[in-house]
Amino acid sequence: MNFSSPAPVYWDESLAEDRDSMLTSDQCVIKGEHFFVRGLVELPVIGSDEVFSWGVWVSLSPANHARAAEVWDTPGRESEPPYFGWFSTELPIYRPTTVNLKTRLHTRPVGERPWIELEPTGHPLAVEQRTGITMDRVREIAETVRDSGR
Repeated sequence: MNFSSPAPVYWDESLAEDRDSMLTSDQCVIKGEHFFVRGLVELPVIGSDEVFSWGVWVSLSPANHARAAEVWDTPGRESEPPYFGWFSTELPIYRPTTVNLKTRLHTRPVGERPWIELEPTGHPLAVEQRTGITMDRVREIAETVRDSGR
């Protein structure tokens, strides 16, 4: 019921050798200038209590990234206001592109991935987040992702 992207769309494996860049399962920094956090876009599955989630990356401003890192292991971090970010993962099953959709990153209790809220636009991913998807759509996503080798 979920698929994840291992890195932001802007990450390149050659950056692994750059001392000002890093990639972990939760955070990414590129050349000390671009900052990313991994979170979940959750799509309710209609007619069930289940949720389908995309594990994706959003960019944060340097100040918001510093604040998120500061409270990362702090109990109560879920009371932080959401951070504005830009969607930084290409989900190829959606058109137009998902890159650079406006988001708000909501922290959750320590140990839980942040929740990513998309700006309520007409983009198909934003619509699915608001209205939910069917189990048939979940199967369609799974088949498409599997067939693309992701």
